[in-house]
Order: sequence, then C-alpha cells, then structure tokens
Amino acid sequence: MAIRETFLRVSAPLLAYHLMCLFGVIAEGNFYEDIAITWGEQGGLKILGSNFLMLSLDQLSGSGFRSRAEYLYGRIDMQIKLVSGNSAGTVTAYYLSSEGPNHDEIDFEFLGNITGEPYIVHTNIYTQGIGNREQQFYLWFDPTKHFHTYTIVWNPQRIIFLVDNIPIRVFNNYESRGVPFASNQPMRLYSSLWCADQWATRGGLVKTNWSYAPFKAYYRNFEAKACVWSKGSSSCPSNSVATTHNNTWQVHDLDAYGRRSLRWVQKYYMIYNYCKDYKRFPQGRPRECKLSRFS
Repeated sequence: MAIRETFLRVSAPLLAYHLMCLFGVIAEGNFYEDIAITWGEQGGLKILGSNFLMLSLDQLSGSGFRSRAEYLYGRIDMQIKLVSGNSAGTVTAYYLSSEGPNHDEIDFEFLGNITGEPYIVHTNIYTQGIGNREQQFYLWFDPTKHFHTYTIVWNPQRIIFLVDNIPIRVFNNYESRGVPFASNQPMRLYSSLWCADQWATRGGLVKTNWSYAPFKAYYRNFEAKACVWSKGSSSCPSNSVATTHNNTWQVHDLDAYGRRSLRWVQKYYMIYNYCKDYKRFPQGRPRECKLSRFS
C-alpha cells in the first residue's frame, strides 16, 4: 500500500496532535553563537540569520556543523527541511556524539531517494564505540516540503526519538541488566550533508546524480534544554528535580497516548528493526530486545 494511502487510513487518531505539534512555537536559538562550522566553510554552509542556516553538497564538498556546547543529558530540538527532488546517495545526518574510539552516539540519518520515493529515517545508538542497533522508518509526510521538528530526548532513564513530538523509538537504560547505555560521556550535537552513495539508497544500487547538485537542507529553531558539560562538571545540580516545563525532559517517559503513538509508528512505518532480524543474531537477540516492550 502506498505511503499516502496508509497515512489517510491510519493517521486520523493522531492528526490533531500532529497538527498541534507542527504549528507549535519553538523557542529560537542563535546559530551565530551556538554552532561551529566543522566543514564547508568555503560556502557549503551558510548561516542565513541567527535562526536559519543551510547545508549544501556538491561534488567538491559537503558541509556540517556542531554545537559549541557539550551536553550530558538533555532534550535537543531542531526543525529541518530535507533535500528535495532526486537526493539519491545523499545523507543528512543529525546526531549527538562524544569523542574518541569508544564514543557514544545517538543518530538520526535521513537517507536520500530518487524523485517520488519516500525518505528513509535511519536511527542508531552507539555505546562505547559499538552500534548495531539500527531501526529504520518511513515518514507519514513529505519531509522536503515543510520544516518538521526532530527531537532527541536523552536522560538517565532512556533515549527517545521524536518527530513532530511523536515518538518513533525508545531505548531504555538497562545498565543494571548488563546492557551498555550512554551515561557518562558528554556529547555535542552534530549535523552534516554528505555523499554516501556506496550504501545510502537501496544499499548503494542508486548513485548520486550530480546534475541535481547542489543539494540543500535547511535548519531553523535549534533548541537545547540540556545539562551543559564544562570543565568536568554539569550545569545541572545532581539533586535537581524536574519541576518546571523547561526541565521535564529529565524524567520524560511515554504516557498512554505516547505509547499508542509509538505503536502506531512502529506498526505502519517501521521498515527495519535489528531486534527482529533473527538471521543477524543466530545466537540470540541482543539483551535489550528481550527486556523492552518497545523493541
């Protein structure tokens, strides 16, 4: 069934909620102050205002940025409009990462497509340098037509991926059960637009058509409600309690509506789940897959 038909058939219970999130107000950040260019400084990245920037990719170079601040837990929101048209082979990456070979990482990656085909949202979680926790989704809208909000919630209890405030994935902290979790390495926000046509579109079968370059992705409304890590200490008191709207992310969990929304996304839009890939793990699924009802 076509993505559009699926949306019309199953999304009615979430439509009002989705529209509320889509038109909700996100506090403005300041790209001049909050981000540093990591590559593409010769024109691939353009800050078009304190609240608006563009990444571009051509045959000479991609582009990218990172947050100036490091965070140890937080809620990170960004509105992104993805590369339109034939974007095959391109990847727009938006993720949190620490540094070093044993790094932690929380990934959104948007895999380009040929015109008329849906984007694939690729998610992954690395702990101590090891990933292999991929889940992939289609979206219930065209992410190239308008800005949509992509959110990472990272607190001591769990990691939640949200799209327009609708949860698509939850990874719970099961360290006490022997499952590694990103709990002690501060991370920066990174984003980049680059060519990965050896794997990004249909496993590398469809290559980048450079006649469509430059490819462009647009960003606005970066917001980090987070514990800033600086000189070995956190800006959040160790005994802080989430008592205000701005720090409820510290104890963010899914309520009944959030759990229904997550099941809706996973039922109709999930296209790959490492926890269901039994051929990949002939000796048994990873432990977190057996522990979580969301896997």
